[in-house]
Amino acid sequence: MTSTALLTDQYELTMLQAALRHDTAGRRSVFELFARRLPNGRRYGVVAGTGRLLDALADFSFDDTALAFLRDEDIVDEPTLRWLADYRFTGDIWGYPEGEVYFPGSPVLIVEGTFAEAVLLETLLLSILNHDGAIASAAARMTSAASGRPCIEMGSRRTHEHAAVAAARAAYVAGFASTSNLQAGMTYGIPTAGTSAHSFTLLHDTERDAFTAQVESLGEGTTLLVDTYDITEAVRVGVEIAGPGLGAVRLDSGDLPSLARSVRKQLDDLGATKTRITVTSDLDEYAIAALAAAPVDGYGVGTSLVTGSGAPTCGFVYKLVARAASDAAGADLVGVAKMSLDKLSVGGRKYALRRRSPAGVAEAEVIGIDVRPDDDGDDRPLLVPLVSNGERVDHEGLDDARARLRRSLAELPQQACQLSRGEPAIETVYES
Repeated sequence: MTSTALLTDQYELTMLQAALRHDTAGRRSVFELFARRLPNGRRYGVVAGTGRLLDALADFSFDDTALAFLRDEDIVDEPTLRWLADYRFTGDIWGYPEGEVYFPGSPVLIVEGTFAEAVLLETLLLSILNHDGAIASAAARMTSAASGRPCIEMGSRRTHEHAAVAAARAAYVAGFASTSNLQAGMTYGIPTAGTSAHSFTLLHDTERDAFTAQVESLGEGTTLLVDTYDITEAVRVGVEIAGPGLGAVRLDSGDLPSLARSVRKQLDDLGATKTRITVTSDLDEYAIAALAAAPVDGYGVGTSLVTGSGAPTCGFVYKLVARAASDAAGADLVGVAKMSLDKLSVGGRKYALRRRSPAGVAEAEVIGIDVRPDDDGDDRPLLVPLVSNGERVDHEGLDDARARLRRSLAELPQQACQLSRGEPAIETVYES
């Protein structure tokens, strides 16, 4: 086990120390993780990273190495170190399940426990859900624009090595078909894909030599990169070597819509009617949409995906929204909220459902404050138990998350999947 306890900010521990000293650390508390707004112009967001979060929570304990560091750096005092040595989260966590869509104010995660137990989780929960949700939200826009054509995640070289694995997982949740990242394939069982780069062609004396070596090694079903020199000649040579059963050609530069049409005609004229065309080259959801009418069979997406296509974070925050009225056992919860200008929070323990029309179309995100919203029979509750009394109770896999996102997007109003800037697809309504 590798401890995740130091993947946190120091102020979590200084708050803990002060609360322990003043006997408020054990006060029952409810924290909520939510976004005040969506990235500018986005219609919805996608929850991703829940499985990673629960894995990390299982390893959130302060081992001897972590405690020695805190002691040596004089970060907290000895009573706090003794408390941390025995720390395990024993509270409850509710949340939107992985693959669910969310909107401004959606209580994506609710953490209930003592103040001390819950406050320590802030940075870990935010870092995972902010990153993975941003990637999945961008990826969902890309797969929607692709309209059923497969997307390949290939952004590993454009981000931190560990973020690359998480990004591949989040993209898969959002409908990407495969990843180039082998660690993601091994860790999460995501299908992997990859053939060759321009360097392989440049290594050889001629393009013919490079294609011959690749086909002899990987078979005629391989994908040949055809834009190193002259595309027309490369396609001709590729089909000559592999035959009409050539798996695919990849275009990585130039006027992709025009090139795809000319390459498709050339392949068909050469009898390679089933050879696919895959395009890459700094694609984002807008470039994918622009290729909708082109004879393209798949997309490889890198930089834009792993950076959230301009929105690298969801803007999630983690706020105390309710606490026990006193230190007495069984004291009632009272809502608390930050009132700072431009950073308002809504106090109270939240419950959420998606209000739907009789036809099953989402109409509003209804959030009950200290009460459960009324379900008129067409609505759908959103929060599910993830951790109960410190024990993980959610064990869903990536296929469950992928299926959930397809269902959630399908129930949104049609304009939700438009790429043009707009307001959230449905409004957020509070009930109390």
